[in-house]
Amino acid sequence: MGLGKEFDKYELNIKVLKCLDRSWQPKMTVISESKDLSIITTVAPFGKLREHEIEMQKLSELESSEKKVKTIALKANSKNIDEIEEEVAESSDNENLNLLVKWFRKYLKRKGNKGN
Repeated sequence: MGLGKEFDKYELNIKVLKCLDRSWQPKMTVISESKDLSIITTVAPFGKLREHEIEMQKLSELESSEKKVKTIALKANSKNIDEIEEEVAESSDNENLNLLVKWFRKYLKRKGNKGN
């Protein structure tokens, strides 16, 4: 080539695979162990790496779409206990429920005074 050194297929394929970063290490190991690097062309490892990259993108898209489906949102209520009790007392026609709410208020007041 440029400096008079000619590389055979094996050397070229090894150079291509060794220039990859650590994230490609598992795939690089599979390619180098499963294929005879002296027979395959230099384009073949690039094709295998590209196939792997596409599969990983599809997998990440699938995982992210599954996460989106599983999320739920809950609506928060900013009312305090007194407001909620008043609404229950006003909307309820049942006198027993109103009586229960009153007893519960008295209980909370007594419980609060004992702690102080």
